[in-house]
Amino acid sequence: MAEFVRVDSSTSGHTMDKSITLPPDEIFRNLENAKRFAIDIGGSLTKLAYYSTVQHKVAKVRSFDHTTKEATGDNLYEISVQEEVTARLHFIKFENAYIETCLDFVKDHLVNTETKVIKATGGGAHKFKELIERKLGLKVDKEDEMTCLIKGCNFVLRNIPHEAFVYAKHADSEFRFQTTQPDIFPYLLVNIGSGVSIVKVESEDKFERIGGSSIGGGTFWGLGALLTKTKRFDELLQLASKGQHTSVDMLVKDIYGGSYGSLGLTGDLIASSFGKSATADKEFSKEDMAKSLLHMISNDIGQLACLYAKLHNLSRVYFGGFFIRGHPVTMHTITYSINFFTKGEVQALFLRHEGYLGAIGAFLKGAEEDNPNQYSWGENYAGSSGLMSVSPDMNPMQRARSGTFDMLEMDRLEGKLVNLPLLQDASSYIPDTVDLTEDAHAREYWLYCFEEALDGVVKRAVASQPDMPEAAERAEKFRQKYRHKLQTLRHQPFAYGSLTVRSLLDTREHCLNEFNFPDPYSKIKQRENDMALKYYQKAVKCLDELSWEERQYALVRGVLAGNVFDWGAKAVSDVLESDPEFGFEQAKRQLEERPWLVDSYDQWFERLKGPPHKCAMFFVDNSGVDIILGVMPFVRELLSRGTEVVLASNSGPALNDVTNGELQILTESIAAMDPVIQAGLREDRLTLVQSGSSSPCLDLSRLDKVLAMVVRERKTDLVIIEGMGRAIHTNYYAMLRCESLKMAVIKNSWLADRLGGKLFSVVFKYEVPAPSQHSALTPS
Repeated sequence: MAEFVRVDSSTSGHTMDKSITLPPDEIFRNLENAKRFAIDIGGSLTKLAYYSTVQHKVAKVRSFDHTTKEATGDNLYEISVQEEVTARLHFIKFENAYIETCLDFVKDHLVNTETKVIKATGGGAHKFKELIERKLGLKVDKEDEMTCLIKGCNFVLRNIPHEAFVYAKHADSEFRFQTTQPDIFPYLLVNIGSGVSIVKVESEDKFERIGGSSIGGGTFWGLGALLTKTKRFDELLQLASKGQHTSVDMLVKDIYGGSYGSLGLTGDLIASSFGKSATADKEFSKEDMAKSLLHMISNDIGQLACLYAKLHNLSRVYFGGFFIRGHPVTMHTITYSINFFTKGEVQALFLRHEGYLGAIGAFLKGAEEDNPNQYSWGENYAGSSGLMSVSPDMNPMQRARSGTFDMLEMDRLEGKLVNLPLLQDASSYIPDTVDLTEDAHAREYWLYCFEEALDGVVKRAVASQPDMPEAAERAEKFRQKYRHKLQTLRHQPFAYGSLTVRSLLDTREHCLNEFNFPDPYSKIKQRENDMALKYYQKAVKCLDELSWEERQYALVRGVLAGNVFDWGAKAVSDVLESDPEFGFEQAKRQLEERPWLVDSYDQWFERLKGPPHKCAMFFVDNSGVDIILGVMPFVRELLSRGTEVVLASNSGPALNDVTNGELQILTESIAAMDPVIQAGLREDRLTLVQSGSSSPCLDLSRLDKVLAMVVRERKTDLVIIEGMGRAIHTNYYAMLRCESLKMAVIKNSWLADRLGGKLFSVVFKYEVPAPSQHSALTPS
């Protein structure tokens, strides 16, 4: 959210002084590369959408040809930082009072736009048509408002995992975010504008207005203005939030002296809205009248929505429109009404980006030839405002302030992201182990932890670009931006959906990318990969000399010891920085002895005595010792047993996690000295795929489509997840339809203590699904 001051000028017809300079880097970002526009103009707010191409730096690795003079020293590969162009969607929301100045700003900064048309929707599109065409020189092409709304709703539900939420006014966490369903259809959308439209949405292009009402937001505003003489909608809601409806409404107990038991009516239920005003000989306060009016209209809308949901057998009901717009008092009254009329069977769902739906839909209508739905999109936390706190007590009249701008940015991902086909129930899968939005103690610790680690991240970012003198300045900007995000999340933990360790890590990665630090750990990874490769043959030789039984245990300890080498854990990075000689054997000695904190090793060992698995999908973690001396010997053993192996690594950099590009080079190098790995590659029994993620954690509901296809084709029957981020912060409770193995070393004292262990405690969790859920996958 960004702000600037409105200046009224008696000599100018403009609402805002033209001399004010808007901060383009914070609001209208990357306008010079904007390609296509859309606009949604409502009664009080304008939402501008545009598509831009973003040029940013990416770290690429390229294998040296060691048969030529190209190779320098002992390095296996070189790292180069290259420019890459990606697509980004920008959505900006501001008050209509600023529309002329904002259009002037857009016009002054347009350079490369290819379009001659701007898609427009909303009631104000006609009113401002001439102004838009004159200012921007673009022809206004008006789109149907409801079609745009539905398209926008489908887009956010499909692409933003924590888009929908339930509002719980009196809970510790006001916002309870819902897991995105694999199939978002069908659903009911109740759009409360001046009136009410109730729309049944069955697919991307199939929807029908099945009902509605003339009693909506306009009714509340109009009657409220007559009753209270208050003309502003936000002020009316503010009055309602302070009122007591029982002063004006007649309750069941006012008529019967208590509850009406035979009809199941409690005494506190409203029997007649405004019922007391007909008989009471007194003046009623504006606050009480506003509250009574709000209850009357909300209850009417709630009952109507419930009847249509029941009639069409729909359990998902989303509410939107300017009447909602994130106001706690309207969300609470709608929620109460829905709970009452459905006896809790249906929940009232609200959307984080409800205000942008029309603009998103209008943009998508204009971009149909590019087929934006063939890609997945991800929210860019670095450039998005997030959901504002709407509690009247925390921030009175926030929306009434002049010059408040909200932003949403969505980055196009490389391809389509889909569920892991092996999830037991994709609709109930929750990636994150702890929701920090609801756990205040854990939230405070992790926010402190990430703030404490900031200096180290800045230092490594600068060190990763020694030939760029401006790196220190960019790193300082990163520090300021990420610290600001942490402060925002401390006060508004719900800003980007459920707050988790994963979202804190992802926000940091987004901010690093924003200031062109695509891979701060690239030099560390390169050095550790080169070093670990020198010990690979020795490590394998030692393992081969062990008995079969001893080797199985040694292989597991090797994976665990390798997982210690995690630069994202402060306890480890401090050791690695102070003791460069700290190695694989020292890491083994750090591990706790069995029995481990979570210890299913005996069950795993018994399983190894049985027939080999058909195919193992291994989600790997860190570069260096972890992947080379820990994972690869384990993979080698699986291959020797006759199990096919698929190694899934990050598509892009995060901390010192190995990327798919790096893993390709490392695997080829290992194959050159290990006939088992070489045969696995040659016979297509060892495959490398990218996960579709650039995070230190793992969301099994957003994986690369190719990975999902490989899982099906190879009839994967074992999933191995390694590392604290992927197996503890996420997926600890993930239930799969095949055998799974989760391995991690706890490298954080606070987390270890909370789990009942100590630093370097081991989690070794082998799980077998119940027989009814244990099914092989066949190609679809």
